[in-house]
Amino acid sequence: MQRVRVRFAPSPTGYLHVGGARTALFNWLFARHYGGDFILRIEDTDLVRSTEESVQAIFDGLTWLGLDWDEGPGKDGDHGPYYQTERLEIYRRYAQELIDKGRAYYCYCSPEELDQRRKELLAAGQAPRYDRKCLGLSAAEVERYKAEGRVPVIRFKAAEVGRTIVDDLVRGKVVFENEVVDDFVIVKSDGMPTYNFAVVVDDHLMEISHVIRGEDHLSNTPKQIQLYEALGWEVPQFAHISMILGPDKTKLSKRHGATSVIQYKDDGYLPEALLNYLALLGWSYNATDNLFTKEQLIEYFTLDGVSKNPAVFDYAKLQWMNGVYIRQTSVERLTDLCRPFLEQAGLITRDLSPAELARLTKIVAEMQTRLKTLNEIADLTSYFFTDVEYDEQALKNLRSELAPQVLERLAADLEGMPEFTQAALEAEFAKLMEEFDVKLGKLIHPVRAAVTGRAVSPGIYETLLLIGRDEVLKRLRAGAAKAKELLAE
Repeated sequence: MQRVRVRFAPSPTGYLHVGGARTALFNWLFARHYGGDFILRIEDTDLVRSTEESVQAIFDGLTWLGLDWDEGPGKDGDHGPYYQTERLEIYRRYAQELIDKGRAYYCYCSPEELDQRRKELLAAGQAPRYDRKCLGLSAAEVERYKAEGRVPVIRFKAAEVGRTIVDDLVRGKVVFENEVVDDFVIVKSDGMPTYNFAVVVDDHLMEISHVIRGEDHLSNTPKQIQLYEALGWEVPQFAHISMILGPDKTKLSKRHGATSVIQYKDDGYLPEALLNYLALLGWSYNATDNLFTKEQLIEYFTLDGVSKNPAVFDYAKLQWMNGVYIRQTSVERLTDLCRPFLEQAGLITRDLSPAELARLTKIVAEMQTRLKTLNEIADLTSYFFTDVEYDEQALKNLRSELAPQVLERLAADLEGMPEFTQAALEAEFAKLMEEFDVKLGKLIHPVRAAVTGRAVSPGIYETLLLIGRDEVLKRLRAGAAKAKELLAE
């Protein structure tokens, strides 16, 4: 096999979306599996919509996912520049070569004229296509058009007969009748190359061996193959991967939820979870477990495992997978990942003392098995950092004859306790169970309600220790007062 060189070539007109990230991942895995090169190219010839912010969003998304590139912006190689707007002279040179070969020509037709002809063809029941009016213009006609101030485009002279065959590595042999490919524009009137032209020039000069991209580009492929052949270049191998659909089987879009890669970061997903999940959208490996490390994905990934069928994005499965990765990560790393969400909620400050960080790490450890996404951490732990707000179930647990007595007695005992430890707490609860003649749950429910405002928390002893004796005493007494108030209603 020739050296594998693949590329991800996004247009910086918005965020890096899930579909683009999946395409980048498949290319990256293919390159890493075969020891090849992964190139990042920015296709920024849409001057109106391309922005620096979008370019940075692409960099940020790829970097967060851990998809490093071997050549591209910031990693110049022998095949740059890697921004299309810096390659305009290259495109002009090859456009002129096509003109010299008789495979391209200047077209002076106005948009209004083209639209009129299109309507006429449709009215006649024919497929719209350019009628080659400007092919073979006389010098006098050219001068007349120039005098009118018309600025031409450059059209490729497409093959009129025969077939163009795409030997697709995912879809097999796909045949296009050449009669459906009309003379398409390769250079616009502003001098900018069109997508189909620029991508062929770039892929050839960057020595791309395999073009792995979405199936929406399959219809462009016969045009591109004809350009390769007209320029006398070797055609790369193509692999068109399936679309990603939402749960309702329509094309994935914002209405289904987050589609931006960075939005998943902001929503509390781990990069390795999203990476693993994206790999399974349209690719499979014969394994009983679908949880793969990045190293395993590199080892297992081939195009043989890529499906022709559309992939359905299952948010519940991604969330489940994220929870698994959260449970598998170290508590130290998990604490670091959770800190921004707690800071944003105003529960902690950016600069924590060693003691505060140690306490936070213990709190996160208690919540590790409960988290499905990192952004749940603020709601699950708010009572450790702020005053208690009783939820409906907590109020129900306080509204009992036993609650005021238990809370007041426990507060009194804890205040005089020589050591505030788990062993001492366990002994205290055992004593109260005997004195009040109740099971442990009857004690825990009002205590948890008083100190957390919730009906659910980590183990009661761990919770009390993490809140701290002084704050526990304050909350137990406030809870007792609240319980009496509720009973008096």
